[in-house]
Amino acid sequence: MAVLGKIRERSIVLILVIGMALFAFVISGVFTDPGMTSQKPIGNVNGEDISIEEFRNQVDFLERNYNLSGMVPVNNVWDQTVRTEILNSQYELSGIDSGKDHIEFILSQNPSFSSDPRFLNDAGMFEIEKFIDLIIEMKTTNTQSYEQWKNQEKIFQNQSNEQIYFNLIKSGINFTQKDGENEYLLQNNNVDIEYIQIPFSSISDSLITYKKSEIKKYIESNENDFKVEASRNIEYVMFEEKPSLEDENTLKKKLQSYLVEKNEYNNVSKLEETIPSLLTAKNISEFVNSNSEIKFDSIYLPKGSLASNHANLLFNLDDNKTYGPYLDGEYFKISRMLDKKKNGSVRASHILVSYKGSQNANAQVLRSKVDAKKEASRILRLAKRKPDTFTELAFEFSDGPSKSSGGDLGFFQEGVMTKPFNDFVFSKRVGSIGVVETDFGYHVIKVVAKEDVVLLASISQKNIPSDDTSDRVFNLATKFEINLSKTLNLNALAVENDYVVKPINGIKVLDDILPGLSSQRRVVQWLFSNEIKLNDYKRFDLSNGGYVIAQVTDITNDGLSSVANASLRALPKVLNSKKANLIIKQNDNKLSLEDLAKNNNLEIKKALALNQKNATISGSGREPLLVGHAFGLDVNQVSDFIIGENGVYKIKVLKKNTVSDNENYKSNKLNFIISYQNQLLNSSRPNLNNSVYQAIKEKADIEDNRSLYY
Repeated sequence: MAVLGKIRERSIVLILVIGMALFAFVISGVFTDPGMTSQKPIGNVNGEDISIEEFRNQVDFLERNYNLSGMVPVNNVWDQTVRTEILNSQYELSGIDSGKDHIEFILSQNPSFSSDPRFLNDAGMFEIEKFIDLIIEMKTTNTQSYEQWKNQEKIFQNQSNEQIYFNLIKSGINFTQKDGENEYLLQNNNVDIEYIQIPFSSISDSLITYKKSEIKKYIESNENDFKVEASRNIEYVMFEEKPSLEDENTLKKKLQSYLVEKNEYNNVSKLEETIPSLLTAKNISEFVNSNSEIKFDSIYLPKGSLASNHANLLFNLDDNKTYGPYLDGEYFKISRMLDKKKNGSVRASHILVSYKGSQNANAQVLRSKVDAKKEASRILRLAKRKPDTFTELAFEFSDGPSKSSGGDLGFFQEGVMTKPFNDFVFSKRVGSIGVVETDFGYHVIKVVAKEDVVLLASISQKNIPSDDTSDRVFNLATKFEINLSKTLNLNALAVENDYVVKPINGIKVLDDILPGLSSQRRVVQWLFSNEIKLNDYKRFDLSNGGYVIAQVTDITNDGLSSVANASLRALPKVLNSKKANLIIKQNDNKLSLEDLAKNNNLEIKKALALNQKNATISGSGREPLLVGHAFGLDVNQVSDFIIGENGVYKIKVLKKNTVSDNENYKSNKLNFIISYQNQLLNSSRPNLNNSVYQAIKEKADIEDNRSLYY
């Protein structure tokens, strides 16, 4: 009682202390957490901020309308936003701005508008005035749709500006006849040589000494080859919440109980009532829906749609017989056979011949109904004459959306298609070909296959871990985490407790999907937080239940790769350079090819018709320096030692073939030059858009803050 009295006396003080603690908790991180700085833009391109609010709206739009998730919509919006900002600056510099005619052209090329009957004139052509009338009406009657159109109009304007910009650049890409002549000579002048190759592999690595500083110097001298993005390596142990054998047996017993009628006392009616089973229930739909986590489905199913490991047994059940419990994906089930239909599902292909005025007919279809019937009869004769060509005929003649799949409609059941179509395919045998008329036009139909279908009533219960199992997994993960705090050696601790350790290397700041962990963006955000250090660890929840405990094993920051990480690529280059010097030192530069071959127990090789556009030498690999030297030597002249990609070489020019001395070239010189001039033009323009954009992007000043918000 004395204690209670003291608490009452100090109640005001306690309330104040608790209040201050709560206030401190609420405001903690507001001034330090970068994610809370709502004013910070998600990025900046050439001094222009990218608003986080607008960015989020676009991400939300992609998630809602295109069913995208994770970092995919974020990255898509980022790429498009950066592209728009970069190109907009180019439009301003170039004075490019699309007008009404440009937008009209974009709209007329878009099938969503150009084939819409509302915007077509009597000749079936897109008419911009009709479209403008609709926009004016929308502005006053549907402001929400009008705002959406304004956003869409900006997209079209950007498309038009981009088209104009790149077309202007393309028109400026040209090659002179002199360029064509040089290209012809580069490709057709050739040289024959004989050579000695002393490969680097002829010197054992053990004979070469090197210093770490030499590898570092090589990396710094070739920094473009060794630039790396920030990355992290981790090792992790997973504690999955999976149903135990005991959990599964309990669930099976529960399902088996639905196969037996039960008598239960009803506290409301004060009477004993009979609870039906899956076999005796009169209202099967109500019974299934009351006891199953998956509602009753009255759709008949083919064998291929049933649980793969149990399909044969399920499909061959007699009427009112049951099967189970059995595992189907994440659910244990018991099933009762209700009905079976012979040939209840049909696969068919068709060729639609529509006519002007038929339902859903394309605006480009101008044939009359009489002409459509004649065309269908003609196609029918072709199909019956050669049934194996039905797919090709559909690709060529069909007006329906299934044209792109050769007319194939897949399997479907009764009632899915319009009545004339339905009656034909379900009454005819497999292989039958005929014509029916519907509101869509005339259909040349081929019955491809038929299969039986069944109707099952299934009670399904998800196979999930019990509370006891979940608690056990939680305790194991907690114990592991506590022990890890003492040793900081995840690998050793996992081996000691017989857990599997899995590594993930090269995790980047915007990664979303991690191998073996699926979507774990929280792990990546933790790895790239400012306070992260080597050997740090943390526990994370798994989306499908359970935990993962991850430990940082390596931290790589932006810049040049470390010697340790780059040695695999840099060391061979350093060794080859030292080997080249040793080979040259061991051999007299004045030796003939024959003496050099004899001293090194090598053979003299020949390489014929080498040209400057293809620097690959058969048997020796790509050697551009060697080919360049060959064209710089006179006939019968022997080179000094040449350090190539795959060894040290010495070459002798046997013959030079100069096409400018060829009579055929002299008489057709202009034709050859123009041909190669066009070749240069055709090879330069197709990839120009991407090349120009990448060049501008490399020069742009881009600040990327996506990792602060996502």
